[in-house]
Amino acid sequence: MRTPSQTVGPFFSIGLARRDDAVLAPGGLRLQGRLLDGEDGPIVDGVVELWDGERWGRCGTDAEGRFAFSIAKPAPRPGETPRLDVFVFARGLLRHQLTRIYFPDEPNETDPVYAGLEPADRETLVAAQEDGALRFDIRMQGDRATVFFEH
Repeated sequence: MRTPSQTVGPFFSIGLARRDDAVLAPGGLRLQGRLLDGEDGPIVDGVVELWDGERWGRCGTDAEGRFAFSIAKPAPRPGETPRLDVFVFARGLLRHQLTRIYFPDEPNETDPVYAGLEPADRETLVAAQEDGALRFDIRMQGDRATVFFEH
């Protein structure tokens, strides 16, 4: 018998349907972005999960690969700067991928994981200020691929 980690689907979509906004913090800061393939094309059937240590939210991607959340900046963990943990689920992935979102107004260089990365890799982990919101695009592969971590 095959397990979900041995096949790419099909899987039931209960609870994974596209939502306009996954709310971790009602009335909070809007975090939006796109899930993109190696050619900057949208991944239309992906799921992005955010974890801030206390809360989590899930958002499916739309026809343009867009996702959005309402968040609050989490408190930093000891010795780290505030961040969100992100899991990406998509067709063709045998195992979900883990990345991080760091905030642009924090001293991220003091975070040991962030500081241990090459400068070009660090850039893939910092959200950008955009029209009163934060923007964070996730690129699964290619020259500007987002850094993913083992878990």
